[in-house]
Amino acid sequence: MENGDDEDFDTVQFGVLEPFTGEFSDLAEERHQGTELAIEQINESDEYDFTIEYDDYDTQLDPATASQRAEQAVQSDGAQFITGCISSSAALAINDFALENEVVYTPGAADTSITGANCNEYVFRFETSTAQIAEVMAQWTADELGDQIVYHIADYAYGESVLNEVETRMESISDDYEQVGITRSDPGSTDFEAFISQIADVSDEADALVVGMTGADLGIFLSQAGARGLQDEIPIVTTTGSFRAVRAGAGDGAYNTYSGVRYLPEIETGDNQEFVEAYEAEYEDPPDNFSRVGYESIRMVANGIREAGSRNPSTVAETLSGMEHDTIFGPNEFRECDQQAMNPVWMGECVEPDSGELADVELLEELSGEEAAPDCEDTGCEL
Repeated sequence: MENGDDEDFDTVQFGVLEPFTGEFSDLAEERHQGTELAIEQINESDEYDFTIEYDDYDTQLDPATASQRAEQAVQSDGAQFITGCISSSAALAINDFALENEVVYTPGAADTSITGANCNEYVFRFETSTAQIAEVMAQWTADELGDQIVYHIADYAYGESVLNEVETRMESISDDYEQVGITRSDPGSTDFEAFISQIADVSDEADALVVGMTGADLGIFLSQAGARGLQDEIPIVTTTGSFRAVRAGAGDGAYNTYSGVRYLPEIETGDNQEFVEAYEAEYEDPPDNFSRVGYESIRMVANGIREAGSRNPSTVAETLSGMEHDTIFGPNEFRECDQQAMNPVWMGECVEPDSGELADVELLEELSGEEAAPDCEDTGCEL
């Protein structure tokens, strides 16, 4: 069936691509639950005159595997829309696939170039980009901690994106900014002792450690850093330490660290509390960052399909670009210049809880979607 064929419009086929195996599997399950909830709500709603059908595909955190699964979803199983891929390297591969095959893609990864230099007209991202989170991180870090920074990053697209985005902003904020040092670890590493020792050696020269990692990798890093007492030697600032799965993996190693915050279930924005109630009723756990990404990625595309009156991905893509939606963050859109959602961001501190072991997150500062988004001319995106 051709993508342009609108016969049998009462069903729309999605392919859901996630790293169900590997060190991001917990995050993948979290995102998948948000995806499932949105599909269930749309299929039960009278507001949509179509139902969504979907199949799941395991990307295994590998770009080549992700491309193969996307090809299976589209070429063999008839998907017109694809969603997922938490790993930035895998998501970038699917960016290219979406353009070549003219299917709408909503990624789950944060690397800036996904809606930057590697953007295309078929890619729409509700996940908050590294550029957006770096804006609040850099401002807060420079104001509250200082401008002499040591970095530790995961050695792949996401880690490099964190480094580039934070450095660019620190350089614009402070004439005295200096990169004191940098260490890199392979994705999937489990022993960070040598890196932590190197960071400790330069802690007297630096105002903060910025960590560009996520998932199980970051949880293990923070756990080992906490056991070493690194937080007592240098403030630790992360991009994703507020994620529930990371806090669970880090244990008390997450206490007294700082993090950019993309989402917390407690926020009082848009229809977030309705989302939280529905999610908890379905899964008996609160949603976290990737839950809301999966949820709104489906809802916003479904709104575009409804508005377009078509399941043709090219027609839907034209409709989605710049279209306003009611979301968990309030009114939002995939802005026309890069098709990145205009999400608010926060800076937070992970603190010891009053009960239990999971660190609480206290919000320290907020930037609106407009304040956090880079200027269109600075994104590198050409649509």
